[in-house]
Amino acid sequence: MKKIERLETVTQFNTRRGQETLHPLVSVLDQSKSTPFLSKKYISALYIVFLKDLKCEDFKYGRNHYDYQDETLLFIAPGQVFGISTPEEKMVQPTGWALVFHPDFIHGTALGKHIHDYGFFSYEANEALHISKREKQVVLECFQKIQDELERGIDKHSKILIVNNIELLLNYCLRFYDRQFITRETLNKDILVRFEGLLNDYFQSGSSQPEGLPTVAYCAEKLHLSANYFGDLVKKETGKTAQEYIQAKVIDLSKEKIFDQSKSISEIAYEMGFKYPSHFTRLFKLRVGVSPNEYRQRMN
Repeated sequence: MKKIERLETVTQFNTRRGQETLHPLVSVLDQSKSTPFLSKKYISALYIVFLKDLKCEDFKYGRNHYDYQDETLLFIAPGQVFGISTPEEKMVQPTGWALVFHPDFIHGTALGKHIHDYGFFSYEANEALHISKREKQVVLECFQKIQDELERGIDKHSKILIVNNIELLLNYCLRFYDRQFITRETLNKDILVRFEGLLNDYFQSGSSQPEGLPTVAYCAEKLHLSANYFGDLVKKETGKTAQEYIQAKVIDLSKEKIFDQSKSISEIAYEMGFKYPSHFTRLFKLRVGVSPNEYRQRMN
């Protein structure tokens, strides 16, 4: 097994590609100007945005291989594994564009405080952003503005202007992902149907009592999606978070069980997967407005 190399610095990223480093913490590269380098996988300490416009079947992004289509954006966050996965090391020619920046560059800025709001940095390969030619032009304009600032030379305005343009790019990507969720509406509806079926099967099989309540991560894994993408998809389609959707399902099923007077509220709570009946009572009252016992008395 080939060793995974840790990608620590912007300079390291640039040097691998034979390109100059204009700023130690941020860089934009036209990869057509990069030199070939040995294929390998990296664990990143950096934020990286790749714009790919050619197919690249050997690229490994997270746990999955990804065959790029035209105009695709991939997002790498610190702690993620990426790179070229081949049986043997070989020289590869990078293509497209890359924006790379160190977390230290955005510390103390507004972007640094809410960088984790851009959930697409945790999406899997099959959830990458496919963009139109018009959207690609917007991305390239953001890259060019950052590159212009880097080439101008560092002054007291450089950092805020570069950070603002990175944030502008990421906000455009949020818009593009919203468009992608809409254009994939049929596929998304299918995922919601499978999500509903997954929850039904989980509770009907009796898994909830020994295993506990199903988590968002559990459901996402069963549906072969990253937790972040799954959560964003459910929110876009239903207006609820995935956690709220699961809780609503729990409450609906609990209401049916409450009609069975042979079972105590505590027994129902354990059956539904709650470790403590008080947690069930608290959630039920929060969602329904009355306690399970009050609901039972009203319905009977």
